[in-house]
Amino acid sequence: MDDHDPTSDLEDFPSVTRDEWRQAATDSTGGKPFDKLITATYEEIALQPIYGRDDVAGFDAAHTLPGNPPYVRGATAAGNLARPWAIAQELNYGTSAAFNRALRDDLARGQTAVNLLLDGPTRAGKDPDAARPGEVGRGGVSLATVEDVAAALDGADLAATPLTVRAGDLRGCLEDDPLGVLAHEGALPVSLERVYDEMAQLALWAERNAPGLATMAIHTYPYHNAGANATQELAFAMATGVAYLRALGRRGVAVDVTARRLRFDFAVGGNFFMEIAKLRAARLLWAQVIDAFGGDADALRMRLHGRTARRNKTRIDPYVNMLRVTTEALAAAVGGVDSLHVAPFDEAARPPDDFSRRIARNVQVILQEEAHLTQVIDPAGGSYAVEALTDRLARDAWAMFQAIESAGGMADALKIGYIQKNIAAVAEKRAVNMAKRRDVQVGANQFANPAEPSPLADETDYEALYRERAAQIAARRDRSGSPTAGDAPAAHAATLERLGEMMTVSPEMMVEAAIAAAAAGGTLGEIAHALRAHDSARPTIVPVALHRAAEPFEALRARAADYASAHGGPPRIFLANLGPPRQHKARADFAQGFFEVGGFQVITNNGFPTTEAAAAAAIESGAPAVIICSTDETYPDLVPPLVHAIRKKAHHATIVLAGRPAEQV
Repeated sequence: MDDHDPTSDLEDFPSVTRDEWRQAATDSTGGKPFDKLITATYEEIALQPIYGRDDVAGFDAAHTLPGNPPYVRGATAAGNLARPWAIAQELNYGTSAAFNRALRDDLARGQTAVNLLLDGPTRAGKDPDAARPGEVGRGGVSLATVEDVAAALDGADLAATPLTVRAGDLRGCLEDDPLGVLAHEGALPVSLERVYDEMAQLALWAERNAPGLATMAIHTYPYHNAGANATQELAFAMATGVAYLRALGRRGVAVDVTARRLRFDFAVGGNFFMEIAKLRAARLLWAQVIDAFGGDADALRMRLHGRTARRNKTRIDPYVNMLRVTTEALAAAVGGVDSLHVAPFDEAARPPDDFSRRIARNVQVILQEEAHLTQVIDPAGGSYAVEALTDRLARDAWAMFQAIESAGGMADALKIGYIQKNIAAVAEKRAVNMAKRRDVQVGANQFANPAEPSPLADETDYEALYRERAAQIAARRDRSGSPTAGDAPAAHAATLERLGEMMTVSPEMMVEAAIAAAAAGGTLGEIAHALRAHDSARPTIVPVALHRAAEPFEALRARAADYASAHGGPPRIFLANLGPPRQHKARADFAQGFFEVGGFQVITNNGFPTTEAAAAAAIESGAPAVIICSTDETYPDLVPPLVHAIRKKAHHATIVLAGRPAEQV
């Protein structure tokens, strides 16, 4: 047996001090001061160029093992070795038939979980004929009856996925998140107290009948996509979780039961290491919360779903989104999600087609099968940088969570605008940095493609879809929920009787009564109305302002496209480049890239030897704007005669000087 201690080999290497590492960092950047290597973040965390053991000295969780509380390093000891994260792609189609076609195809090609995305009316408990035209089928599938659900899932191998219609085998998540909906939409179709009643009864029903089913979710998507930073996302998620624990606790649901029925759905953005740390910190914080509520060791484990963010996706140059989601998917996998949705590259513009769906799905397949991320356990564990970020995020998020609790909890914080105000402050910083191109989105505010065709567009006829679904529901009511019903009026009377019983049913029988009503032919809207007929006032707030960072630049491009349609071509800019390339190229390249971002056609050249030649070319181009590009040193001699010559023939031309010569400004 070899008794050799491999750590003794480290003695062959000289000990290196922190100062020596700092010096090595500055030397590697050509002598750049160390302070200039520190990166500021929206979380107000100064990212250091070097991290060491001292940076994680007080972070005890870094020394735990995967599968052990507080689960920073993963909820299970074997991680993805035992069970790879579920490939849970959303399928954004408006009808059960379209959803089912995509589902069958994707389950046969790598998808491992059913992710049933619902449209707005379905989420609100409305039947299609009670919705407004344009709402039905937008953003998800329209479901109103048991038959709709059966059609959506027809032919899928439900026994092999986290979703099935048999209660005893039911696995997955129903994603009831009233505070998330309130933040997103600004209103709820039901009072918070009533929805908490429903959440409590559904959790208890699942505990008895469907032990693998999560009935609640906490979504950070509204906050992330409104501009929140990672600290805020974590704090809002914890505050929402505590709100649900307390609300269900008041209704007799034990903390361990609530914890088992709850899933966290985090948006994953493009700041790679910050996102990894965010997911790890989430597990730490939730374990801390459950421990404070007296939960058992198993309840400390967080169910964690990830979804690539929408905030940084673009409608223009959409294929770049493939690269963005790859980074985000990798961060999610390394951060330890249990399931993941990777958005198709055309998500910002339209429902996906077969190609965009396949590319998005295969990002996950490649990470599992080719990058072999299923063969490692917590690959970020032990990284001083990631561990230090995890610790700092957890501490800062806990402090903000406490501030929310002091404000009365998450619901009150939303009502008084505390959440919205905090997000808006960060979103404003992001917007300024995008406008000034300190933050870069390739294809949007930098490196635009002037030859790009028209942006992708959603060509779905939502008006026709509304009419189709409304007619289906009307016919369904005539059949009273049974295609084989011999006496339709009698069958419908039985259905209404079931619904009537729900008006007086005891709370603990609510779920059973709803299931019985659905089986008897009740529609989603009818059941929701019966459950909520005597509800109290419904909350309304100012919603968080969701947006994508590229939207202002997409608006510029859209205006340029409108101009092109009206005038037979895009707005044009002429570059009056003076002198040889070494004299004008830097500013000419900047000017060209700057104006192409706005959809301008930039007329460029290799430079003119004289101002007369430049003026003649500018006038001949017919461009309404001219950009002068040269050096500050040559401007005093070249600009006056050039401007004079252009003005003689093109009186209304806009003339712009590239640069900022200090003595002349």
